[in-house]
Amino acid sequence: MKGPDGDSDVTGPEAGRSEEIARLRSASDAELVLAVAEGAARGDARAADVFVERHAGHIRANCEFIVRDPETARDLAQEVMVKAYFALTSYQGQASLRTWVRRIKVNHCLNHMARHSPTLVDVEATSLRGDHALRVEPRVDIEAGDRQAAVAAVLTELTDTLRIPLVLRDVDGYSYAEIAESLHIKTSAAKMRVKRGREQFRQIWTDRFGEEP
Repeated sequence: MKGPDGDSDVTGPEAGRSEEIARLRSASDAELVLAVAEGAARGDARAADVFVERHAGHIRANCEFIVRDPETARDLAQEVMVKAYFALTSYQGQASLRTWVRRIKVNHCLNHMARHSPTLVDVEATSLRGDHALRVEPRVDIEAGDRQAAVAAVLTELTDTLRIPLVLRDVDGYSYAEIAESLHIKTSAAKMRVKRGREQFRQIWTDRFGEEP
C-alpha cells in the first residue's frame, strides 16, 4: 500500500518480519542460537536463515581452501551447515559460533579428503617450483580487489600435504598439536608443513602479483 507521500508503506506481517530479521542479524551468538531453537519449536525459520546467512559464505570459502574444487566445496559447505544446524543444541559458547562452525567444517572436509585422497603427497618428494602440473594460470587479478579469490587461487597450487596444515593453522586457528592430531602426524611434522606451506604460498603469491602477501 502507499503512504501519504506516495511511497510504499510496508506495514503488517511483512514489516514485522523485516524488523525481526534485522534484530536477528544484530544478535549475539548466544541470542541467535536460542532464537534458532525457539523458532524451530514453532516452525519459524527466520533465525535459521540468519544463521546460514552469517556463516555459509566463509564456510564455503574455507571448504574450497581445503578441497580446491569450487563445486565440491559448495556441496561440502551445504552439508556442513546442515550438520551445524542440527548440532546447535550442543553449542556451549566456549568459543565463538564462527569458530565452532569451522571446527565442524574441518572435520567434515578432512573426512571427505580421507575418502577421496587417502594418501597425501609426500612433502620431501614434491618440488612445487619444478612441477609444471602444479602450476596454473592466474584465475583472478589482485587489482580487482578480490583477495579471497586470489588466496584460493594460490592455495590451489600447493599440495594437500602443505595446503591443508596451512589452512588449519592460518585460517582455522588450530594449534600445531591439533593439526597433528587431525592429520595423524607428529607435531614436529605439522610445524614443518606449515612452515613450508607459508614459504611456498609467499613465493607463488610474489611471483604472481609482484608483491608480498
